Amino acid sequence: MIFSLTGIFAVLSFAVQPFLPLILAVLAVLVIVQLIARRRSYRSGTYRYFPAAIMALLVGLSTLWWLPALTYSSLAFVTTLIDWTALIAAALGVALVTWLVLHPLSYLIRGPRQS
Repeated sequence: MIFSLTGIFAVLSFAVQPFLPLILAVLAVLVIVQLIARRRSYRSGTYRYFPAAIMALLVGLSTLWWLPALTYSSLAFVTTLIDWTALIAAALGVALVTWLVLHPLSYLIRGPRQS
């Protein structure tokens, strides 16, 4: 089976369309929190807050349960290597976005203390 790049983008555009408002809302929260924190001297390399990483990991792991339900599927239908790869990639993406929101948010709440 041969896929063209145009065909992949066409399928992706139809698959993303129902979730576009949710994606844009998460992106808006991410950008707003990052901008506010960076205006208040937040730097991800110098500020440490371990609970933000743990929460991001837990939310990422929970993606394995709720993402199939969100797409009107079930974990029983995730059978091939490609399915598992896509689900794990989505879980990693959700964990990363969660960390990118929670880490600067914890800085805004706790202040510039080191922990």
